[in-house]
Amino acid sequence: MRVFTVLGPSQSGKSTLVEALASLDGRATKFGFSDILELTSFSYLGDDWTAVDIAGGPENLPAAGPSLAASDAAVLCVPADAESAELAAPYLRLIDEAQLSCFLYVNKVDTMSERMRDIVSALQAYCSHSLVLRQIPMRDGGKVVGAVDLISERAWQYQEGEASALIALPDDLSGREQEARTELLESMADFDDALLEQLIEDKQPATGDVFDLAARIVQGTSLIEVFMGAARQGNGVTRLMKSLRHEAPDHDVLLERVGGDAVAVAFAAENKKHVGKMVALRALGGTVQAGETLGGGNIGNLTTLDGKTSVSAIQPGEIALAVKSDHLLGGRAVDAKAQSDLPVWATARIPAYERIVTPSNERDDVRLSGALDRLSEIDPGLTLRADEVSGKAVLAMQGPLHARRISEKLAEDFGIEVEMGQVPAAYRETISKTVEQRHRHRKQSGGAGQFADVVIRMSPLPRGTGFEFDEEVKGGAVPRNYIPAVAHGAEDALAAGPNGYPVVDVKVVLLDGKHHAVDSSDFAFRTAGKNAVKEAIADAKPQMLQPILNVAIHVPSVFAGGLVPIISGLKGQVLGFEGHPTAAGWDVFSTLLPAASREELFRTLGSATRGTAWFEAHFDHFEPVSANEVARNEAAANLETA
Repeated sequence: MRVFTVLGPSQSGKSTLVEALASLDGRATKFGFSDILELTSFSYLGDDWTAVDIAGGPENLPAAGPSLAASDAAVLCVPADAESAELAAPYLRLIDEAQLSCFLYVNKVDTMSERMRDIVSALQAYCSHSLVLRQIPMRDGGKVVGAVDLISERAWQYQEGEASALIALPDDLSGREQEARTELLESMADFDDALLEQLIEDKQPATGDVFDLAARIVQGTSLIEVFMGAARQGNGVTRLMKSLRHEAPDHDVLLERVGGDAVAVAFAAENKKHVGKMVALRALGGTVQAGETLGGGNIGNLTTLDGKTSVSAIQPGEIALAVKSDHLLGGRAVDAKAQSDLPVWATARIPAYERIVTPSNERDDVRLSGALDRLSEIDPGLTLRADEVSGKAVLAMQGPLHARRISEKLAEDFGIEVEMGQVPAAYRETISKTVEQRHRHRKQSGGAGQFADVVIRMSPLPRGTGFEFDEEVKGGAVPRNYIPAVAHGAEDALAAGPNGYPVVDVKVVLLDGKHHAVDSSDFAFRTAGKNAVKEAIADAKPQMLQPILNVAIHVPSVFAGGLVPIISGLKGQVLGFEGHPTAAGWDVFSTLLPAASREELFRTLGSATRGTAWFEAHFDHFEPVSANEVARNEAAANLETA
């Protein structure tokens, strides 16, 4: 079995292309594995194939990496529009990183008004591999009515709903065809000395030799051939399928890319209602049998891609669905004993859209925790953590549509209705001057009383230091066994300052005090230390601190300059931007940004870059902020949550 993944921007016609390819030579079997991944199995000229169709849109990219890790080749489907090239940039970058054989299909050429070479040039800006035209369009009155194959030099006229008709090469296209063919051969000659020698000597290479060379070059991922057509009308799909058949590598090449010890790739996982966990497996390094040990546990049943027909085993290269195999995780290379991470390029980018998730009904709190754990096991674009302030679950996702899918799955698959709210910025408080404070704790309520007297000095520390405690008690005014209690009391007071946020970067020194032989205790001195620190904070000019994030924005170069006013408007500091070291056509834009602006950055970045950019954010430091600014930020966050 041969496997390829079809990916590309939304509305580029990927699913239509898969349907057209699968219908060329008989019936196909479809299985909607998840909301964003569909498997289609079919036969073509006696060979078995499976197409993995990934839904378009940047929020669905996390599913693409593992699918490519289980595929022999990729088919990138793009619209016939040069201005849409940047929408294909994230997919071209992923294919570059994967070093995977790729076939680029320019779809909807029946409505194309631009030159094909302009479309390819726009796409080339985002690809480090050379894109070369394998076909050129034939036009009639400005409309594309067919294509000429540059290797066979045959002209094919499109016929809607039928196979293209072989016709004589139009005379007015002969010069353009020769020019384009020369460009193709010269690009191929960069990887073959024999062809280069023939071109230097003005010899025409044999067509069969060029076909063979094209297969070797594509399998070596050195070039990406560009095909064209209109999948809805069935135009251009036969040429693409023939190239896949002859030029896509076998699965043994995939085994080397994933890891020589892998028995299989678990490239997707899903919880199916009334079925349970289902994992899509592709066997690589050996036979996978139902009931055997795989990935450190016994796998359950294996079914074909219809999800119903059981099979006892799958041979290398074949795909099956593993049912009742809860230990298996999606996006892993597996052998008999363990599951290992796929290569870095196949892992999802860090999700930046964060939401606190709470159950609508409090009695579902425990069930929600288990459901989120299960979802995080099957969704490569999702991460789960606990909020450092509230302790509630925080989901980091790819965007609002992803969040909506998660909410729907929790309701449909687990029966849990949830509410999602914006994660508040983790503000802190500190002090700006040194003060001394005395506090006497005295309480008498019958029997043994409580007595502790402490004198402390509280002073600010450099930003990021945290909390320090020391003592300078002389003459045993405070017995040494009570000093740790004072320190614990100080920490208790620092848990929440005047505005309710943790107090940081302060030093507390116990200077003096008094004790009572009968009424003093650890509890009394802890209480005295806590109250002394609280009173000292109020007198030490407390101020608010806001967290500042170090943000690296990955953005197509065409949009990078437009980020400067956006960051300035979000009260951020631009650190600079430079070309990505390995991704063609991409910049890394660095900035320091208040954490409260993170949500607005996500929204603004999506609209400013047509959804192509993403960012990684890490805490950098705290800096002072006015209480009024904090109040405005909190009000905005509450409004967003509402």
